[in-house]
Amino acid sequence: MNPYQQKRRWKYFLLAFAVVIASGSVFYTSYLVRNIARSERTRAQVWALSMKQLVNTYDNDFLTYVIAVRDSLVVPAIITDAKGDITNWRGLDPTKTNYKLDKEELKKLKQQYDPAYFKDELAYMKKQHPPIKFTMFNEPQFVYYKDSALLSQLKLFPYIQLSVIAIFLLVAYTAFSSSRKSEQNQVWVGLAKETAHQLGTPISSLMAWIELIKDKFNAEDDPLMAEMENDVKRLEIVADRFSKIGSTPKLEEHAVYEVVKDFVDYFKVRVSNKITFELTGNRRLHAGLNVPLFDWVLENLLKNAVNAISETGSIKIQITGSKQKNLIYIDVTDTGKGIPRSKFDTVFQPGYTTRKRGWGLGLSLTKRMIQNYHNGQIFVKDSEVGKGTTFRIVLKTVKYDKQAKV
Repeated sequence: MNPYQQKRRWKYFLLAFAVVIASGSVFYTSYLVRNIARSERTRAQVWALSMKQLVNTYDNDFLTYVIAVRDSLVVPAIITDAKGDITNWRGLDPTKTNYKLDKEELKKLKQQYDPAYFKDELAYMKKQHPPIKFTMFNEPQFVYYKDSALLSQLKLFPYIQLSVIAIFLLVAYTAFSSSRKSEQNQVWVGLAKETAHQLGTPISSLMAWIELIKDKFNAEDDPLMAEMENDVKRLEIVADRFSKIGSTPKLEEHAVYEVVKDFVDYFKVRVSNKITFELTGNRRLHAGLNVPLFDWVLENLLKNAVNAISETGSIKIQITGSKQKNLIYIDVTDTGKGIPRSKFDTVFQPGYTTRKRGWGLGLSLTKRMIQNYHNGQIFVKDSEVGKGTTFRIVLKTVKYDKQAKV
């Protein structure tokens, strides 16, 4: 199984597991809320009944019991008559409901009688629960009540709990992801530097052997020796590319069209003549480039395009720009087998490949070289299975040459 498919399956599994945990927490809390809500309504009903009994009871012992029951109920509630006037209340803010003292005494105690507070509380209670109706003095009375502070907090608890857990997991994931990427970068840099170092010795030896063969066999003008020198120079370029990984390469101003044209001319003679190449675009756009590394980017993209084409096909490179955004767009389009939309991001991950002998490092290195070294972007602009793919490189413009021919 592809490691990224396995990784995706694990993500889906963990996501499903997290949803189950979150759903279970919310469901159980809802179950508790419903039970407590029923209990509080029962308390409100008992309180209403106790108020009725206080009026109709003449037995002092039973009256004491009724008062004790009434005072043990702490659900915030208001009693109104048939006209909607408030006749009694329970569990409200004592600093706003003290009507027995005069204004001076209320001021000393930092208390007040606030009719608007009663009005707001009653309106809120009417929205929360239907009233409990009972009769007192042959007149209908209505008990309105609201959830206690405990029940209100319990309703919010699962959402607060899940939010805290989500924030913790996000911070932990970000920290571990950053640490993992740092370790990957160190591995990339170490591997690249070691590769460049290992290539250095045999390349120097080959150069010396070529010079020795020229002198011994008088082969200065031999075309075979020229091809050997070209291959050795190519190895030097490869070693130079690897040596630049991990360090900040020097960017120099270049005409993007000319750099791309030089590499396409070099590359197209080394692939099947059944694949055609077409380069179009604006010649006046300049960008800061490290040519050896940028050639490597083009090489990886063109090789992938060639491998995606079964036998015959075409590869088009189009260079455009946006003067308003100071950006350059390089689109590489092939007529190959295409990429499923679900794989648009996966193709840039190290180790991902559809070829049996591929290492899956080309596009990963390409993305690193564009983003880390050229401060640009690369992504799959468009692709359709069976029709082809377009990769887009985005670079910053450093100069717009008005004299160059388009």
